[in-house]
Amino acid sequence: MRIELEVPEDILHHLLDPVSIPPMARVRYAMKTPPQLRDIDDAVHQQMRAAAGVILPGQRIAIGVGSRGIARLPEIVAALVRELRALGAEPFIIPAMGSHGGATAEGQRDVLLHLGVTPERVGAPIEAQMDTVELGHAPDGTSVRLDKLAMAADGIVFVGRVKPHTAYRGPHESGLAKMIAIGLGKQAGAAACHAQGFGEMYRLVPAVAAVALEHAPIRFGLAVLENAFDQPFKIQLVPAERIFADEPALLEEARAAMPRIPFAQLDVLVIDRLGKDISGDGADPNITGRYATPHASGGPVVNKQVVLDLTIATDGNGNGLGAADFTTIHAARKLSLGRTYPNALTATVARPVALPMILPSDRLAFAAAVLTCNAVGRAPRLLRIEDTLHLGEFWVSTGLLDDVRADPLQEILEPAGPVPFDGNGDLLDRTEAGLELASAH
Repeated sequence: MRIELEVPEDILHHLLDPVSIPPMARVRYAMKTPPQLRDIDDAVHQQMRAAAGVILPGQRIAIGVGSRGIARLPEIVAALVRELRALGAEPFIIPAMGSHGGATAEGQRDVLLHLGVTPERVGAPIEAQMDTVELGHAPDGTSVRLDKLAMAADGIVFVGRVKPHTAYRGPHESGLAKMIAIGLGKQAGAAACHAQGFGEMYRLVPAVAAVALEHAPIRFGLAVLENAFDQPFKIQLVPAERIFADEPALLEEARAAMPRIPFAQLDVLVIDRLGKDISGDGADPNITGRYATPHASGGPVVNKQVVLDLTIATDGNGNGLGAADFTTIHAARKLSLGRTYPNALTATVARPVALPMILPSDRLAFAAAVLTCNAVGRAPRLLRIEDTLHLGEFWVSTGLLDDVRADPLQEILEPAGPVPFDGNGDLLDRTEAGLELASAH
């Protein structure tokens, strides 16, 4: 399905050209956070000592890899593959990502390739399909399903980033139990877990995972924790029988290390890019404060949010765009509804895939947000970030400079000046998506 968009540029220019975009300063934010791991290979090697005797020579081992843009993911997976081969096993990669990738085998394979998890880079083949095996039922009757290829293997291991979920709270949020219940459950398992809504996920995720752990040859999960600069600071092998006991502490450790916007209230938040490689919601609501459900909270109070573009790696999946008030025509034209809608239909939450107001250029998107942010009689408090994984530097309007100067963790790198738009009204300094956009003009 293709939608042709006709943007009423004459009317928009008439209304928005007179809006003044406030000068903005570049700021460095020295977030306090654990230092990153320097040697991924050694970290995985040290953890894999616990796998001796659990993984036996000659066994075919399925490695579940998800759709999250975990920093250094190909390195982590490649190190795990080497360690499994050193134990005499025959590893292969399976997508463990629920309904992502358009809920198709080819789409899920493409997600892994976009993330750099290629057979050549990690040293193991990718086997992708969507069939599942029913293992039993949770106490409330929910069907528990697992990837058919994984169930045919001699053992299952997986890589999972542990961090706060974007739509619910509980002892098992994004992480190991969820990778089992939803990631390895493919679209069918994900749909069963989401059917009762996010208000029940805190209960269903561990309940479904418990049945899977009882009936599937799951050996361990390799938990990855990232610091505020989107870098792994801890990799921990968690044996299958320790997942429920150990994951809650790992979640709290990850929560303490995650980045935060250092402003409690914003008139406008501009995000250069969103994508599934950044967050399941495109832009992490734990950072933006824009949640799709009432079952999670936290972050700044934002009056108007702008998303300028999609990442290349998201491959058209615009899940999360609906949390914004304004976007641009370049973002809308990159949307693949076939890759975006299955996520919402499976999760039973439609708001993240809604379309915000679409503007012809970056400047007009800025202007629409400034015009409607209700900052009457004062300088608007406007923050621009690259994405929710990169908060080490950002841009602030003059209305936020007093807050910046009062915070010892923030440093002004460049004084406030005009926002650098080109002749088309698009930002000159936007990374990745901006480079792609510039080549299209």
